[in-house]
Amino acid sequence: MTVAVWFRNDLRVHDNPALFEACRSTGDVVALYLHTPEQWRDHDMGLNKQRFILENVVALSKELAKLNIPLLAISIARFADCARALENICREQGITALHFNEEYELNELHRDTQVFAALSRVGVAVHRHQDQVMLAPGSVLTGQGQPFRVFTPFKRCWLKLVQESSIQPLPIPKKRRAIVLAPTAVELIESWVPAQPANAFWPAGSEEALHRLDDFVAQRIAQYDAQRDFPALDGTSQLSAYLAVGAISARTCFHAALSANHFEWDSGNKGIQTWISELIWREFYKHLSYNFPDVCKGKAFQPHTDLIPWQRNPKLFNAWCEGRTGYPIVDAAMRQLITTGWMHNRLRMVVAMFLTKHLFMDWRLGEAFFMQHLIDGDFSANNGGWQWSASTGADAAPYFRVFNPTRQSERFDAEGEFIRRWLPELSSLHRSQIHDPSPLERQLCGYPAPVVDHRTAVERVKAEFQNVKTSEFA
Repeated sequence: MTVAVWFRNDLRVHDNPALFEACRSTGDVVALYLHTPEQWRDHDMGLNKQRFILENVVALSKELAKLNIPLLAISIARFADCARALENICREQGITALHFNEEYELNELHRDTQVFAALSRVGVAVHRHQDQVMLAPGSVLTGQGQPFRVFTPFKRCWLKLVQESSIQPLPIPKKRRAIVLAPTAVELIESWVPAQPANAFWPAGSEEALHRLDDFVAQRIAQYDAQRDFPALDGTSQLSAYLAVGAISARTCFHAALSANHFEWDSGNKGIQTWISELIWREFYKHLSYNFPDVCKGKAFQPHTDLIPWQRNPKLFNAWCEGRTGYPIVDAAMRQLITTGWMHNRLRMVVAMFLTKHLFMDWRLGEAFFMQHLIDGDFSANNGGWQWSASTGADAAPYFRVFNPTRQSERFDAEGEFIRRWLPELSSLHRSQIHDPSPLERQLCGYPAPVVDHRTAVERVKAEFQNVKTSEFA
């Protein structure tokens, strides 16, 4: 008897429910990976993340080899081809059972339904496991049995329920007996890597992810609440890319934080509590994708906001994309994204609110651009964050809340350290000048004038949202 584990966004051997359960069988265990480049393009996945995924698949194959579990990887086009591909592999390898960890976005759910139906028809048992979230969608509900639409009550209910559950990460399975089956050559997997330079900021592999977690918990988590909003500081965990591809699990992160807080749930260190809250935000957005699948179809969570007459101005959009808006903190953040494949979370809110509420452009443009460039691109979190900033989503920022980018810069990059790092043309300016240079300073530095006036933009966006709100109740 041969049992297979289908790896997707769970590229690790530690704390992997599907792998752990498959290894409890007495038969041989093989690992499967299906590369779907056309689906990736359909999902706006950028080359940066595509390369990172495949680098992590290579790292996974080496970890599995230590357990005597061969990894068979094939490249197909898209999710619609997965059922047939898995059926063929199961028949060729004599596989009688398939284990995989569930995913919750709409296309992924459709794919898994097709796989379940196809393999069931040919007698292959399919076992699904919970992994991407600590509490499954549908288990965190209001008193009326409805999904939560607002974060704070979701968090209260989530914390209550998770205390009743086991959050202990699973161990790495024991080494298996060797089987006569050659794994897919690393060189073949590497040949699928797009023509994209390796990202030096994000070494692949779960060992790197675990090292970053250990370093964060030991050195910075206690100050997370105080330092997380300052982009010039190394105050965040730098784990989002590894969570996005499953090189580390949310359970492992949560357990490490809870342990550092002496297993105190509602008290203890404020920094640790704040980071745990960020992990719960990640859960919240996963639950929203599952419970409200229209967000997976490009629709606003609040349907009436789809009536907003967003602009689509290519010139202004390109200025935003390329960091040429004339607002230093916005431009520095966009250049950080283009260079590193990552952007500080505070700045994600600043630039998203700038695109939607200063340039009055459709949030879907920014959502897609982020997915095309972020190495930690995750549909649920990215969609949730953009809709929050645009005031179209669940628990959204009120439409009249518009971040003033200059004030955000003065508050969270007071000395201009972050701006100088990413806008070297402004490096000679004093801290009193760098957040909003004068026309002469801009001319001398070769830096553009603001593409829009903050006050005028705020007045416009408030009026447009108010018009839509009024028409909703007309």
